[in-house]
Amino acid sequence: MLLEETFKKVKRASKSLALLSDQQRNEMLLAVADAIIDQQDRILAANAADLAKMDQKNPLYDRLQLTEKRLADIAGDMRNVASLPSPLGHVTKEKTLPNGLRLHRVSVPFGVIGMIYEARPNVTYDVFSLCFKSGNACVLKGGSDADQSNQASVALIHEVLQRFGVNPDVVTLLPATHEATGEMLNAVGYIDLCIPRGGRRLIDFVRDTARIPVIETGAGVVHTYFDKDGDLEMGQKIILNAKTRRVSVCNALDSLLVHLDRLEILGNLVMPLASKHVIIYADDQAFAALDGKYPYLQHAAADSYDTEFMDYKMNVVTVSSLDEALAHIDQHGSGHSEAIITQNEQTARQFQAHVDAACVYWNAPTSFTDGAQFGLGAEIGISTQKLGPRGPMALEEITTYKWIIEGEGQVRP
Repeated sequence: MLLEETFKKVKRASKSLALLSDQQRNEMLLAVADAIIDQQDRILAANAADLAKMDQKNPLYDRLQLTEKRLADIAGDMRNVASLPSPLGHVTKEKTLPNGLRLHRVSVPFGVIGMIYEARPNVTYDVFSLCFKSGNACVLKGGSDADQSNQASVALIHEVLQRFGVNPDVVTLLPATHEATGEMLNAVGYIDLCIPRGGRRLIDFVRDTARIPVIETGAGVVHTYFDKDGDLEMGQKIILNAKTRRVSVCNALDSLLVHLDRLEILGNLVMPLASKHVIIYADDQAFAALDGKYPYLQHAAADSYDTEFMDYKMNVVTVSSLDEALAHIDQHGSGHSEAIITQNEQTARQFQAHVDAACVYWNAPTSFTDGAQFGLGAEIGISTQKLGPRGPMALEEITTYKWIIEGEGQVRP
């Protein structure tokens, strides 16, 4: 293993994090946040070099791009993480056994967390802030598209850590190669948990290849159901925001399900999307309702309903009942985020009870599926699995626990 020595260094460095107080961690996070703003020209220059290699029409371009506003938001999220209570040292269960043994279950870091991600340089900062705050070292494996951005970001973080006398190996960026990914996924004994963040191909590859524990995140085929009792004006705002706020993110809307009784207003419902040139792939009934009323209209293809578009594209599917909408989501959903727009509380509660997803919304857009929006400071990913964390993963979700047992000489009979 060519990177084994690198992994050993990270593992050794992770032990030193236990010596830091929460106050010290917070001071360093605030210092990194300040450095992001103070040295934004350096970060943006590296990002511009990455952007120059990508076609602006590529759906990943938006994910790759950093701006002064996005860097300010990143720094703000890091300051927010610093302000949160420490997730470490919490006694989550305690009891005294009949024999007098005292048991405490206490929250502790995982140790070393590996993160695999694609053209998302903001993830570098999110992962660092959450891992550092929770006492975890992190091994970062970014994509080649964002390599210069990631290198500049990690170099900045290292400079701050060294200024505070902290071993910079607690944040390590691997080469942006497929070989590095393979070694990372086989780093048994060095990496305690791997979190892939990206499209379905990446998630599937990591799950099928890894010999270390993995939490699946990210890939989202997201639906919104506009019910027969949905409000038109509310629906217009929610659908526009869910689809176009940022089309390249995993919580963006992919399929709009519309009740058959509301087809007469479908043109009005989706018309705000035309201002963003969103292409609609419609089934036969929806196509007939929109023909001549919506400018960017195409027939849905056989595989449209299983597509995470990450682009200005969206399906429109006609359903005759709530049950039919639920069946469609059951078949094509990815367990990420789903929404219903309705003024009927009974229908909404039935939808929320039935839908099997990490986040289920009523009269709100799926764009809110985000750790910062949930008040978690930031997120390391959005888990779509059921074993372990589910939904936005932040500080609590990247800790584990150990049992502390105290006795007075008791022995087991």
